[in-house]
Amino acid sequence: MIAFTFPGQGSQRPGMGAAWAEHPSWELVAEASEVAKRDLAHLLLEADADTLVSTQNAQLSTFLTSLIVLDAVERTGVEPAHVAGHSLGEYTALVAAGALSFEDGVRLVQERGEAMLTAAQEQPGTMAVVLGLDDDKVEIACARVDGDVWVANFNSPGQVVIAGSPEALVDAGVAAKELGAKRIMDIPVGGAFHTPFMASAQERLRAALHTVEWRDPQVPVHANVDAMAHPNGLDWSGLLSAQLTSPVRWRQTLHGLDQAGVTTFVELGPGTVLTGMVKRTVKSARSLSVMVPSDIDALLESLAQSPETGRADIGQRDGEHLFATERMVVSPAAGVFTPVTEIGPGSVIAAGDQLGNVGEHEVRSAFSGSIMGWLAVEGERVTTSQPIAWLRTV
Repeated sequence: MIAFTFPGQGSQRPGMGAAWAEHPSWELVAEASEVAKRDLAHLLLEADADTLVSTQNAQLSTFLTSLIVLDAVERTGVEPAHVAGHSLGEYTALVAAGALSFEDGVRLVQERGEAMLTAAQEQPGTMAVVLGLDDDKVEIACARVDGDVWVANFNSPGQVVIAGSPEALVDAGVAAKELGAKRIMDIPVGGAFHTPFMASAQERLRAALHTVEWRDPQVPVHANVDAMAHPNGLDWSGLLSAQLTSPVRWRQTLHGLDQAGVTTFVELGPGTVLTGMVKRTVKSARSLSVMVPSDIDALLESLAQSPETGRADIGQRDGEHLFATERMVVSPAAGVFTPVTEIGPGSVIAAGDQLGNVGEHEVRSAFSGSIMGWLAVEGERVTTSQPIAWLRTV
């Protein structure tokens, strides 16, 4: 059983979109730029580290990169049984699960980043990670301080993030060392996120959350605030609002996914921070990541080695398992499918070849290979990302 996980702010890096610029999934950048009314291609390709570290840029760029990676992985037919995201990544998870549209996701992430930036300017704060100390002792260290400092993230065993005023953070670090912490490391962020310092951002975000359409998730999405899955889409407006001033319970989320039967965690997006947390928290699970297109082949090769069956532990289509050499061509839009008549089972195609149309949109393959069969028939109404054809790479 597979869970997709999505990283939060801090995973961004300069040029993180470069590897995807020629991939078909890059089309999401133009769509997101139109919604955000910003040149997001520039943000993913040319922005420097100082630009990306700013909260509104870090969040939007990480969110979009993760969705590019998700789209590319979904084109191969790999599907999750559960999804979760760390802080900002929760928005990505909700889009992945269909609870939130791509466009609404872009709008909310943009508003969230700007609101958090403003709140941080109004109430200066920062964050630090405490290493080698149990959760309850970190909470005790914060409680001992006569100042504003709280636990912000329960990341993994022995890794807890604290946040608050710079002065109180120093005092909490001293208290944590006295209780046995091995190390205190500053985190270069511009605010005390997931604490009461974000109260003004919470008010602004709450208004935005009430303007979007919420749908029930197609797969369970596990929330940061309580580490539980919430199947009712209408619950998520309140959960995301609460998330801004509540600690991220990521370690508890990973344990919950483990108890739900997840055996493989796949981090989609820039960085491998969540992959490392899985390795420290759920040691019996398989932990994988996809950052660049070449990682997809490695992912499929790894998934093909299911310990139970020796076959691909990924989504099924019409009872067939996908092997590491097999790919899906999916619909680029919703509409009626019309195939190219001269292409069918046994046809050999090149990457970029047109297989048909969905309404006015061309269906082109991102891969070269031999067509094994159609998964949509002429005249069928299909949805965005629905599989159209199944091919084997050559």
